[in-house]
Amino acid sequence: MSKPSWKNPDVTLDALMREWPATIEVFMRHKMLCVGCLVNPFHTIDDACTEYHLDLDAFIAELGAAIEAAA
Repeated sequence: MSKPSWKNPDVTLDALMREWPATIEVFMRHKMLCVGCLVNPFHTIDDACTEYHLDLDAFIAELGAAIEAAA
């Protein structure tokens, strides 16, 4: 079975961090409490950016850079 795309708007933060652990550093750098949060199996990247008042496109770019650097 192939890995889901991390850019899928429906991917949960839990799935994102499990499949691409390098993304955890991005959340930590922004002091986001998403890592280990009880709702991260239900929240998406968009939900997290809304909650923390972050620019979605810029945050997605940071996640992409972290994923590429780890590859």
